[in-house]
Amino acid sequence: MMKRHEQFADELAPYVLGELTGNDLRELEEHLQTCAACRRELPALRGDLGLLALSSGEPNPPARARERLMRAVAAEPRIETAPSPPELPRRSLWWACVPTLAAVALLLVVVGLWRNTGRLKGEIAELGNRYQDASLQLAQAQRKLHLLTAPDAVHVLLSPQSASKHPSGTAIFSPSQKRMLFMASNMAPPPPGKAYELWIIPVMGAPIPAGVFKPDEHGNAMMMDHPMPSGIEAKAFAVTMEEEAGSETPTMPILIMGQGE
Repeated sequence: MMKRHEQFADELAPYVLGELTGNDLRELEEHLQTCAACRRELPALRGDLGLLALSSGEPNPPARARERLMRAVAAEPRIETAPSPPELPRRSLWWACVPTLAAVALLLVVVGLWRNTGRLKGEIAELGNRYQDASLQLAQAQRKLHLLTAPDAVHVLLSPQSASKHPSGTAIFSPSQKRMLFMASNMAPPPPGKAYELWIIPVMGAPIPAGVFKPDEHGNAMMMDHPMPSGIEAKAFAVTMEEEAGSETPTMPILIMGQGE
């Protein structure tokens, strides 16, 4: 039958006094190799024995002193050490980390989905902008086609009155649609602060300004899908050089002019 810790603790005092022999001595020494509490108690007992030896001139302590030491040792409270928790096997430690690893993996998945969602939103917005631009271009092309194919569309060719580069222009307008398209070519670059201005010359009344324009580096210009004033019957079109902001009355000379057929 294996001894308990309390039994080994009771044998410490006889062990210090050298009275423990046989199996009891062997078992206590084996116990001391594994029990830290008993090893800590040995120096205190040896110290008490040393003090007792110094207090007596005899080589061996008297029996009364030995009995007093034994009673004092027996009266000392025994320190019971709590058994150390069993070491968890490695497999248990691995499974304990599984929830944490799963949470980290789920977080990474959520972050990836959030980034993909932001990228998809950006692509959808870009596609929406492209669709809107394409819709505007399609609408302009449809209006231009309707103007060019309108039964009452009138084509007016504007020829130069006096110029060396022979600028020219074409105005197409539809009274029913109240829309107008103007194209010019071979136009010289206007001076700084100046621009060309198109005029509608009605059958009755003063010329009506129809918009200012500047040609590109090739001398070409276009005023597309320009509105026509309501209730105006155009007799001719003309172009003059005006201030960049436009003018309410044409400034002579007329650069190019054309009449409707």
